[in-house]
Amino acid sequence: MDDPVDNKPPTFWQMLHSVMAAAFGVQSGKNRARDFTHGKPSHFVILGIVFTVVFALALFGIVKLVLLLAGV
Repeated sequence: MDDPVDNKPPTFWQMLHSVMAAAFGVQSGKNRARDFTHGKPSHFVILGIVFTVVFALALFGIVKLVLLLAGV
């Protein structure tokens, strides 16, 4: 199913999983081989930018919530 020798490009969910795993430094060699062999770099760049923005906004929101609850 997730065999890197498949000639199918990775699905959206596979790309999202790869971006999140790479962001946290736990990407597997099998998935990395699939991404480099069958994935389009532009898709990973765009998805990486979107993931980074969403992650930063989530952290910002959590900090604002904690400060609000702390009364600061």
